[in-house]
Amino acid sequence: MTISVGDKLPDVKLVKATDAGPEAVQSADYFAGRKVALFSVPGAFTPTCSAKHLPGFVDNADALAAKGIDEVACTAVNDAFVLGAWKSSNDAGSVTMLADGNGDFAEAVGLTMDGSGFGMGKRGQRFSMVVNDGVVEQLNVEAPGDFSVSSADHMLGQL
Repeated sequence: MTISVGDKLPDVKLVKATDAGPEAVQSADYFAGRKVALFSVPGAFTPTCSAKHLPGFVDNADALAAKGIDEVACTAVNDAFVLGAWKSSNDAGSVTMLADGNGDFAEAVGLTMDGSGFGMGKRGQRFSMVVNDGVVEQLNVEAPGDFSVSSADHMLGQL
């Protein structure tokens, strides 16, 4: 079942990419007590993710903060090392990278996709959400191949 507005996020392990290396975090702990703009990409270093999705959130981090967002985070079914390298290569210091290496988070929120036609296997769909103290306040899930409703610009218009 796909997560909906008003639902509490499931508690699963994610791995935060940090300068000191991977750091395991529980989603319940990570999202507790703050308002997070979370976006999901099918994969680091992929074309739309690198050219539009990540840069949009980097460019709009201050505007999101001005609208009450405490942190901007990105998740993908990639490992923490790949997400850390992607963050570095895109000057994305304002975005926290949360690796979902096994796809447990994507599966738990019901937002997986089959990328095996592109040699990518099971991945997370492209989406964005505003999570307030662990509860989904906004959810924007893209249609396959689209990029519009999960963008930072779209989220800013909703806040």
